Amino acid sequence: MRKLCITTCFAAFLFVGQAIAADQAQKAEAAESKAGVLEQSVTAEGSKPLPAPSELITKPEAQAVDPAGEEPLDDAITCLSRTIYWETRGEGADGMEAVANVVMNRLGHEGFPNTICEVVRQGQEHGTCQFSWWCDGHSDDAKEDKSYSIAKEIARKALNQQLTDRTGGAMYFHQRKVTPSWSKEYIKTAEVGVFVFYKPHGGTAK
Repeated sequence: MRKLCITTCFAAFLFVGQAIAADQAQKAEAAESKAGVLEQSVTAEGSKPLPAPSELITKPEAQAVDPAGEEPLDDAITCLSRTIYWETRGEGADGMEAVANVVMNRLGHEGFPNTICEVVRQGQEHGTCQFSWWCDGHSDDAKEDKSYSIAKEIARKALNQQLTDRTGGAMYFHQRKVTPSWSKEYIKTAEVGVFVFYKPHGGTAK
């Protein structure tokens, strides 16, 4: 009798596990599909129509994407989340949101690509990445579950156009402790946490 119970209970446990995994996969697929549409709706000029409620990425959907922080960077949520995570680890939500603002501000602007993953990877072909974490030679896997979860939530809000732009339209940033030579070529727009933000004169990237 006990043996039968163990077998039955294990089968039930396995079934529940498979059902949860299938549900998570479905949520992740929905989030990635919505993100692809939302990133293309972000334009460089003019008004940005707010997404319809059915187009918004939900929190459970966003959190289902890349749950272990080890997936390839080939969708908008993962690329944006990893950028937020690696550029701002140890910083507060304000700094994390500001870095997300920079990525979204670049999206579609003259001189920048039209997808988030391409924005994040830009410069690699010349050996000088726009976002240093992308080509620093270290693993890009997210290792801190809590920080990565927060990064994914901020990425979700950014794609949903639910974030306030804390940077004043910035497309560049650096940490306060350094003063790169390129900063003199741009207009300083804001300081958030340990970061200083800039935008180009005339709105065109160099």
